[in-house]
Amino acid sequence: MSEPLIYDNICKAAKKAGVSINLLEKECDLAIGSTCKWNSVSPSVRSLKKVSDYLGVPFEQLLE
Repeated sequence: MSEPLIYDNICKAAKKAGVSINLLEKECDLAIGSTCKWNSVSPSVRSLKKVSDYLGVPFEQLLE
């Protein structure tokens, strides 16, 4: 089984919500450019939860 591509899933969810990644990072108090690293580095649970709550998607959807 391959690793989840968390950043790719975030991009899809953000596009569907009409939100840019830059705005998402700003609104979730994340460092600019930090989410793009999440395909290779696991984010903290807290950061991922902030993103899922902001996008209105289940936490698990970002990990699929």
